[in-house]
Amino acid sequence: MGAEIITVSTDTKFVQLAWQREEKMLKDVKYPMGADPTGKLSKMFGVYDEDTGLALRGTFIISPEGKLLNSEVNFYNMGRNVDELMRKFKANLHLSKHAAEGCPAKWKDEGDKTLTPSPQMVGKVYEAYEGK
Repeated sequence: MGAEIITVSTDTKFVQLAWQREEKMLKDVKYPMGADPTGKLSKMFGVYDEDTGLALRGTFIISPEGKLLNSEVNFYNMGRNVDELMRKFKANLHLSKHAAEGCPAKWKDEGDKTLTPSPQMVGKVYEAYEGK
């Protein structure tokens, strides 16, 4: 899909390496894991928790031009849904080619129905999406 995936945590690279070796869920992870032990990058993205010295779980979709397209920040103990992340990524790809359209919450992939926002649609999104 033409994307780069990078994970970053406030752990050291040695802690990450040990975690990747021990955690069976990470055995197939092939993307880089960046270490941010000083929290500098985490602070830049607004996910650093000064009280704990840890980073909240932030997910960011950034365009090739460096524009922030999507951000989601969760508390430490809340997992993320990979299917929803992929939906958001695909929607951003679609919208980069079709800027006048909107991808509703039920949109999942190319070919799914999109909407063209307009003043007439205000209060009538359901009808526009369902064709009623």
